[in-house]
Amino acid sequence: MPIDGLLDDALLFAAGALVLVLVSMLFTPHRRRGLVPMLVVVAIGVAGLWMVVRFGRSLHAATLPAILREAALAVVAIGVIQIVVRFVFQTVLARRGIPRILDEFVIALALIGYAIYRMNAVGVNLVGLLTTSAVLSGALAFSAQSTLGNLWGGIALQLEKTCRVGDWVRIENLTGQVVSIRWRSMAIATPLRETIVIPNQLLMNNRVTVVARHGEERTGWLRFVAFQVVFAHSPESVVAVVEHALAKADMPFVGRGRMPEVVCQAYRDNGIEYAVVYELTDVARYWTADSHIRVHVYAALARAGFTIPFPHRVVETRPDERIENAEREIVHRRAALATMNLFASLTDDERATLAGALTTELYAGGDTVFMAGEPADSLYLLASGSVDIVGTDPSGAPHRFATLAAPAYFGEGGLLLGQPRGATVIANGEARCYRLDKAGFDRIMRARPALVEQLAAILAERQAENDATLQALDSDVRKARAAGRTADFMRRMQQFFGISG
Repeated sequence: MPIDGLLDDALLFAAGALVLVLVSMLFTPHRRRGLVPMLVVVAIGVAGLWMVVRFGRSLHAATLPAILREAALAVVAIGVIQIVVRFVFQTVLARRGIPRILDEFVIALALIGYAIYRMNAVGVNLVGLLTTSAVLSGALAFSAQSTLGNLWGGIALQLEKTCRVGDWVRIENLTGQVVSIRWRSMAIATPLRETIVIPNQLLMNNRVTVVARHGEERTGWLRFVAFQVVFAHSPESVVAVVEHALAKADMPFVGRGRMPEVVCQAYRDNGIEYAVVYELTDVARYWTADSHIRVHVYAALARAGFTIPFPHRVVETRPDERIENAEREIVHRRAALATMNLFASLTDDERATLAGALTTELYAGGDTVFMAGEPADSLYLLASGSVDIVGTDPSGAPHRFATLAAPAYFGEGGLLLGQPRGATVIANGEARCYRLDKAGFDRIMRARPALVEQLAAILAERQAENDATLQALDSDVRKARAAGRTADFMRRMQQFFGISG
């Protein structure tokens, strides 16, 4: 094609680019970004092509005008292609959120297509060129494997929207905000004012955790702050103390829509491990919020007298604390037995013997002590806390008969008669119980057979009270039932413990 015809075509494309730039002026500035500079590039290319047309014939070199012409045409092509592609992606399709790397990829393909077209136009034998350079092409492709992997990785990341600019991500031990996704790499800015550049191929081959995002929805970031407390303190009490303290604390960057909660995570060598779970409102300040949580946890534990363990070894000579604790436990058991009317007739020595036969059992809130219908031969003394007595009413509907608070006892029918459990007992919060089974009570019963009548009378009265709770009986009927059952209970107790009548 004559060079004058090329100038006319260049002017036509430049006019089309000018129209697109003028149309883009109707949109917001961010939707026409970069178009005006590209229009200047087109103008420079057209001016250069005009100068080649005007003064090219005066040059004595044969190939120089052709080189200048192709250079001017390349400048025009670069400007026009970028204006067209950016107008389509940034202006027309801006609301669809198409990744920027896609329009850059389209621009690159268009420029490659233009280069092939012009090489064919000037008479370059492309088939022969590709054939003779097969070895060189293979070497280049082999050496560019990593670059191509990064390129396709960047395209895949943006097309699939795995990570977006502005997302906070965690890659291995690195946490930061995505500030750019390019052809070769992703740039992550950390709170330490560092920018980490990670090749896209590495991102495609490893796990990337996007934080503070649930699917496609941006949310607060749930953080876990761990701490430990020695085994001497029950998990339920630790959880209650720390949660109560955090609920009243004023902490920046900690969400109030979801109150911080404490979970028991694991049993470690030096103590029980817990974690505070809270919602972080500003991802960039996670270290500050974690610090506030730790400060308030420490203060709450100190106020409650709870000890934070630390690894140590101490060699010292002192009395065995286990013996002192055992003696103290026996005192507590004897005191608990003294409060029970069921054992009011026992002597101090008999209570001491009975205290040694008790076993300590700790229940958390919601734990089932025993179920209705289970076989039984034991009684429970409630030393601290409370329990709910649960069963069914005459209609078969679930019903809570009563709530027992310490000091109290329950399950006496299993100990004295060996009868199955008549109701289900569930701990209402943390409860500490002492369990007495038939083997521990058998020796006292055999030594004092006279206890049978007293215990039978108490048991009959207790059973009548239970019936009154269930059936709303008056006091006279309750006394009559208790008197009628005493003799039957005496007979059954003598048979259960093997005592002669």
